[in-house]
Amino acid sequence: MKSYKTIRKDGLYVYEEKRSKFIARAKPIQTEQEAIDFIQSIKTSCWDATHNCYAYSVDDQALYQRYGDDGEPQGTAGLPMLEVIRKKELQNVVVVVTRYFGGVLLGAGGLVRAYGKACAGGLEEAGEIFVKPCLELKISVEYHLSGKLQNMLIQEGYILAKTDYTHEVTFTVYTAKEHREALEEKIKEITGGVLSLEAAGLKKIFLDASGKVLEEL
Repeated sequence: MKSYKTIRKDGLYVYEEKRSKFIARAKPIQTEQEAIDFIQSIKTSCWDATHNCYAYSVDDQALYQRYGDDGEPQGTAGLPMLEVIRKKELQNVVVVVTRYFGGVLLGAGGLVRAYGKACAGGLEEAGEIFVKPCLELKISVEYHLSGKLQNMLIQEGYILAKTDYTHEVTFTVYTAKEHREALEEKIKEITGGVLSLEAAGLKKIFLDASGKVLEEL
């Protein structure tokens, strides 16, 4: 597992330019086949559209980035959409932009702008998140040491997901696997050599733009 940026949920965005309607649909995916199936489903449901153009980027053992213009002039639809995905550094995402022609030609430059804007809108509606593989640790300390430990965790950049208060204070912390040993030493410095730590294994966690752990997607 490795870290990457993707979208949180399906996104829908509608944009009109000179009476042409552009409908962008963005979707988070895990495999290239999911992207292909989604593209085909839109083509089937929007069979009456003038064009169903697409772009996707998926890291499924290898990085696959594809796009399709679906009859639009070459390089005016799918490629601008893929460039939006690349610029945002997103992976495991597919976007289909459906166009209903409004009777007015947009020209190559107009098409590039329209498809790019529609794609960006769909991704924005979907919301960007970060996916990180982290070791989940539960650290327990006595109440009088909890403030000092919490400050250390925040200052050192560990991801503090949850705090539980019972007969002692237990912090749920996420960190890179290779940082566990250093964290254990810092805990011992605070507690005078006492280490109460439980590892729950390696997990894929989801973070919003501010670094907050998202409990559900």
